[in-house]
Amino acid sequence: MKLGLLTAAFPNLSLEEIAAWAAEEGFEALEVACWPRAGAEQRRYAGVAHLDVEALDAGEVGDMLDRHGLEISALAYYPNNLHPDETHRAAANGHLRRVIEAAAELGVPTVGTFVGNDKDRSLSENLERFRAVWPALARHAAERGVRIAIENCPMIFGPDEWPGGGNLAWSPAIWERLFETIPDEGFGLNLDPSHLVWLMIDYERVVYEFSERIFHVHAKDMEVRRDGLYRHGTLSSGVGWQVPRLPGLGEVRWDRFVAALYAVGYEGVVSVEHEDRDFEGSEELVKRGFVLARNTLRPLIV
Repeated sequence: MKLGLLTAAFPNLSLEEIAAWAAEEGFEALEVACWPRAGAEQRRYAGVAHLDVEALDAGEVGDMLDRHGLEISALAYYPNNLHPDETHRAAANGHLRRVIEAAAELGVPTVGTFVGNDKDRSLSENLERFRAVWPALARHAAERGVRIAIENCPMIFGPDEWPGGGNLAWSPAIWERLFETIPDEGFGLNLDPSHLVWLMIDYERVVYEFSERIFHVHAKDMEVRRDGLYRHGTLSSGVGWQVPRLPGLGEVRWDRFVAALYAVGYEGVVSVEHEDRDFEGSEELVKRGFVLARNTLRPLIV
């Protein structure tokens, strides 16, 4: 395994500036944010483009990474690929195709993204739309030798995303339905244990049951605020009580989670995803957060 980071927490730094700092601090890989340069998506930690996939010089990027001794673990673009508005959905799907093409040009094995979801429709209706939209996207990736790694975040962080959230792929039962539709071995998971804590799903069991589908791993922690849970209950879907944290500051047992990854033979990257409000607001704070995460994970990833 290798230790990496998702670049989206550094919106004001260039990819080379991030690479130089990450290499100095002992990280080995970058998961590179690839939203459209237009920056239309304003959600926190979205809309960041450290690679412009419409004007990509793969040789220049590769040379820069070689200078710093780093690799790209995945290209990252997390939109709502099942958005209810057809124009919005077409734009998201189109940019995802271009990110896949860029990954192939760079020799990057994986693209991380969301399945998407219509928050106001039922599970069965969303699965029907998935079956209409996603096989063509998966084929586009397979034809170029690129794997799709779906993150398991429900995308429910406020009233505007309630009740169904912005991402369908949040539970083992749903993953099984998705994999039935797309059995291709290049369609799998970007596994984030923090969301499993939030949903009260056993993250160690997930690693063992879905080992062959784990292409990439996000290292993010989750704090459950008991007072908020008491006041709002589980039907709030986490609004008011689930708090994203850096590894080591939440409820994930990182020794047990990483032990499970070792046990199933995972040899990919564990990529720190920084969404901790206590370590944002300045470049210095963000860097301190990544160092804290590194210090938590480094003894386990050698």
